[in-house]
Amino acid sequence: MLPQRLKKTITDNPKKLANLIDLVNLPSTLREFVGQSQISRLGCFMRVWSYIKTNNLQDPNNKNVVKCDEKLKSILLGKSQVELAELPELIKLHFPKAPK
Repeated sequence: MLPQRLKKTITDNPKKLANLIDLVNLPSTLREFVGQSQISRLGCFMRVWSYIKTNNLQDPNNKNVVKCDEKLKSILLGKSQVELAELPELIKLHFPKAPK
């Protein structure tokens, strides 16, 4: 179910997996969007992706582009549209860096 590149990353560096699945306290804007006070980065991405699919926010002509509604803009730096490849990085900005 996981892409091959992600599987390789997880097996090569289990700490990266921990960064994806550890629960963290969310900032207020993301907390309102997700509806929880704590969630993992992976769980947050899955919620955002589910929201995009449920509300048909993908551009019908180019499925790699997401057209943001007001609720999605609030967590994606106010952008009116984003590329799918940008989503993980934009979501990652809401999560604090893990101490080394």
